[in-house]
Amino acid sequence: MSGGDSGNVQLQEVLPKQGQVYQEDMPTVVLCKPKLMPLKSVTLEKMEKMQKEAMEEVKQQELKELGQDAEMFKGY
Repeated sequence: MSGGDSGNVQLQEVLPKQGQVYQEDMPTVVLCKPKLMPLKSVTLEKMEKMQKEAMEEVKQQELKELGQDAEMFKGY
């Protein structure tokens, strides 16, 4: 390689007459259909619903207790 023309280098393929020939195996990407997964699982949605209902029950009980306490102190 002498000179400034290093872009057009010709390589000649040489196959040995004796011995083993190695071939490099390159893994390829196998494309398949995308699988859509739910953002939330059914179990998680059920648990969140149960938790929300429990929180609402606690709020209702607290409001009832506050209402009873307010009635007790009305006369004072």
